[in-house]
Amino acid sequence: MAENQTGVAEAEFTYPVQIEEAGPGTKKVTIEIPAERITTKLEENFKELRQKAAIPGFRAGHAPRKLVEKKFATDVREDVRRALVSESYQQAIQKNNLKVLGEPDFGTEQKLELPESGSLKFSFEVEIAPEFTLPELTGVAVKRPKVEVTDEHRDQAMANLRQQQGTLVPVENRGLEAKDYITADVSVKCEGKEVGAQKDAMFVLAAGRIAGLFVEDMDKQLAGLKPGESKTITVKAPADFGNADLAGKDVELVIALKDIKKLEPAEINEEFLTNLGFKDEAELREALGEQLQIRVKNDVAQAMRDQVSKFLFDSVVLDLPTKMSQRQTQRVVQRRATDLMSRGVPQAQIEANIEKLKTGAEEAAVRELKMYFILERLSEQLEIEVDEAELNGQVAMMAAQYGERPEKMKQQLSKDGTLANMYLKLRENRALDKVIESAKIEDVDLPKPEEAKA
Repeated sequence: MAENQTGVAEAEFTYPVQIEEAGPGTKKVTIEIPAERITTKLEENFKELRQKAAIPGFRAGHAPRKLVEKKFATDVREDVRRALVSESYQQAIQKNNLKVLGEPDFGTEQKLELPESGSLKFSFEVEIAPEFTLPELTGVAVKRPKVEVTDEHRDQAMANLRQQQGTLVPVENRGLEAKDYITADVSVKCEGKEVGAQKDAMFVLAAGRIAGLFVEDMDKQLAGLKPGESKTITVKAPADFGNADLAGKDVELVIALKDIKKLEPAEINEEFLTNLGFKDEAELREALGEQLQIRVKNDVAQAMRDQVSKFLFDSVVLDLPTKMSQRQTQRVVQRRATDLMSRGVPQAQIEANIEKLKTGAEEAAVRELKMYFILERLSEQLEIEVDEAELNGQVAMMAAQYGERPEKMKQQLSKDGTLANMYLKLRENRALDKVIESAKIEDVDLPKPEEAKA
């Protein structure tokens, strides 16, 4: 039972509804609001309004009905229209168990206005969660890589740390070499016209991006270039490049070199160790080993999750909503950025590589959209939830990496949807880990480098 505006219980009105297929994952819903329903609601609203309306020359509740209707007809009809459309929409969705994704599409041609007489009939399309069945989850075959942290790994970690704490020093009397740090003016040209420019661009001489375009052999193309000299590199922009004017075309990158620096790794001395909070090199190496063990544990867990994800992806057949690709592509880019943030990559570096994050995003969107539905169903079936404390713990770790207060970081993450992505990632990982608990696990050795190349 529902209540009308006077607080009196009334029987629920059932709207005539017709549902049709409108493509993969999409339904067309047509609703009719009968004339008698419109008339009843208009009567109720005018009756209530007459009791409250303040009209000069009349006490509240005593103004003539015709006068009230004439003065407030437009507003009342609009209020009734919104209420009836909303009520009928909600009823159609609930009674037909439609798991709607996003907002309904009412189109641009139909006008949702109350008719002067007769019923109001309108249609809209909604994307819905696809129907599918999960496979048997017990005994899924999973291989667990056996990884041992060796002295070689610790040596590499120490070398990486020395690089991170190193110092950039000027280079004189030679041209560019691989891994040099460059300052240059970059001009972007296409079909003979300059379409972009960047002053004092800074990058490392290695395979990477200039002006959003990937240059695989940049170190070879710019090798030997000296400050004051210029070099033009021609790159074909990918078909899905962010700048549509350049997509699929040959683009010239004119590099005017201004400065060269090289990175000198920090020396392992007393000052180096003290600044990092260690009494000697042995204590530092032990700490690096512990960090590597944690990283290995996380990598092994992720490798096992990836196998379960692949099993689910290959086992489930479902029709994806056709209109979600663009929104999902943006979600893929956002998720990639979130992953980089969780690893402590500076925000400025993430923004500078936004085009790289978009590379292949459309193809990945189809896969991730399918996996989203699968993992959402899996989480529901296994009754997986993530509490506030666990999410706050993840935010706190990220805040520590960026030197921010946790509450400020959480507020920032909430604004751009990153926090919601973090929640989904945590929930999905817990669901996959639950499947792994009952999996058939085989411990395997990682292939040696020469075997991997073969």
